[in-house]
Amino acid sequence: MKVPSFYEGVAVALISSFVGSVLYFSLSSLFSDSFLIRLLISIIGFVYILYLLSRSQERIGKPIIIVLWPLLSLSLWLIWPPITLFVLLHIVAIWLIRSLYFYSSILSSLADLTLNLFSVAVAIWAAHHTGSIFLSIWCFFLVQALFVAIPDNLQHRSKMKQTKAEDRFHRAYKTAQSAIQKLSSNA
Repeated sequence: MKVPSFYEGVAVALISSFVGSVLYFSLSSLFSDSFLIRLLISIIGFVYILYLLSRSQERIGKPIIIVLWPLLSLSLWLIWPPITLFVLLHIVAIWLIRSLYFYSSILSSLADLTLNLFSVAVAIWAAHHTGSIFLSIWCFFLVQALFVAIPDNLQHRSKMKQTKAEDRFHRAYKTAQSAIQKLSSNA
């Protein structure tokens, strides 16, 4: 299985933006904006989840996720929550799937949650300032492409840095100790 890269994420952002904007403008005369936004979120979210699952090294639970995502989406369609809650629940679902399939530490998972919230903020900012569906989807997925920069295990990395710092300290301590012994033996 191929591990996702930033450039692949940029390609996903571009394709999602193009398809999303084409769908939005081609269906805008048939449906309301609220309906179309929810439809785009559900469709693009599902396709993005399929992309993530195809790039994950884990093999367990993928069919369950493929069944649970449409059920989640369908239940949200039946409940019809406010659009902000609809978006946030889809974002939480993406975060949970990435946390389960790409990270092995809580710190990495929390970093991904922060990235998800930032991507929503950037997409809202783009929508507010430009009014463009294309740019909103582009900005959201462009920030999402940065998830590949989050290490699998942030805790392990911080422990390694701490161990390296301790090793350097012990080497310096031993060097200083041997220098003091040489000085005291020469006197």
